[in-house]
Amino acid sequence: MSSDVRGMSVGETRRIHGLEVKKIARDLYEVFIGPQHPGSGHMRIIVRLDGDVIVEADPDLGYVHRTVEKLSEGRQWIKIIPLIERMAILDACNVTLPYVEAVEKLLGIEPPERAKFLRVLLCEINRIASHLYGMGIFGVFLGHSTMYMWPFGDREVFVELAEWLTGARLTHSYPVPGGVRRDMPEGFADAVRKAARYMRKRLEEYRKIFLDNPVIRRRLEGVGVIPKKLAIELGIVGPNLRASGVRYDVRIVEPYEVYDELEFEVPVFEEGDALARAWVRVEEIKQSLNIIEQVVERLEKMPKGEGLMHDRFWAKAPPLFKQVLQKEGRVKLMPIMAMLRVPKGRAFARAEAGRGEIIYYVESDGGITPYRVRVVTPSFKNAIVFKHVLPGHRLADLPAIYGSIDYFPPEADR
Repeated sequence: MSSDVRGMSVGETRRIHGLEVKKIARDLYEVFIGPQHPGSGHMRIIVRLDGDVIVEADPDLGYVHRTVEKLSEGRQWIKIIPLIERMAILDACNVTLPYVEAVEKLLGIEPPERAKFLRVLLCEINRIASHLYGMGIFGVFLGHSTMYMWPFGDREVFVELAEWLTGARLTHSYPVPGGVRRDMPEGFADAVRKAARYMRKRLEEYRKIFLDNPVIRRRLEGVGVIPKKLAIELGIVGPNLRASGVRYDVRIVEPYEVYDELEFEVPVFEEGDALARAWVRVEEIKQSLNIIEQVVERLEKMPKGEGLMHDRFWAKAPPLFKQVLQKEGRVKLMPIMAMLRVPKGRAFARAEAGRGEIIYYVESDGGITPYRVRVVTPSFKNAIVFKHVLPGHRLADLPAIYGSIDYFPPEADR
């Protein structure tokens, strides 16, 4: 960039290689990365450079803000689910589940055991797909086209599993207050086991071609280091926190659904650099594969077609309607749910989404719509990393750091 900015006067702005560059002092330049940029997504990072060294970084968010919280105040309780899952489409169940759990707390109900296992099954399928998506984008940022095509292709295996289970590829609206909408179809357990065997082999190939690639290691090792103390002080969450040596996962510290009945580890790395953040996600995929195998094994031992919904909602369904639903193994309770009145009160719920802890605060005034819905997403918490970690690195390191954080603008902006 040095040859392109030579001769610029203080205050002058030029467009260089698609980036807007402004000279703000004798040897200090301001570069606007985004918001329409393949390396930033729907956000902007304002970086100030001394030569090509970043001296200051300012994440500029909000380009895809869609007023999800305000819109929720005018929607019936059940109709909020399709709205909020669009914050992180590939992680739909992990994003909607804590909202549903908060509503269930207000209703004073608990879903049947089978519904809990089905919820966890979809959550972990979504987590795998979300991590594969993030790894594919990471490959693009580093110019590794194979590492883009492979994860995006393998992601389809789990997207198709989710579609088979729920009837929708991406936005499933699967958990509902009181249970889930559909049962596990015939042959699904075998498909899950086959997918798990396939993905374990693919992860080994990812290691060879990407994570242990000497060129990639040179770009990631020691780059974008987040020390353990700083990670805690900033309040970052998810794989980014665990890559800095903090063993924090909502599924462990405050188990929900049936996570306390399942065996799995929480991968933790101490290095805190971009490579560690990539490795954490690979290891988490392995753990999610273990979880979905355990879940389908437990589901196979339970009675089929029963335990999908809490009895309170079944009691409101006409006998013939109820019989048809049980026969089909799915729940279509929209007419009942649409007029659902939730008792006055406040509820709090949280879960471990693919990118970290997601939190909901839900308040009801006793009507068919909420008085207030507040959500804090993992990407919103992780956005602060750019401001504290980018300074001191060269501009060429920015894509590596950005990609390793797996930041998702729609999830942060809401």
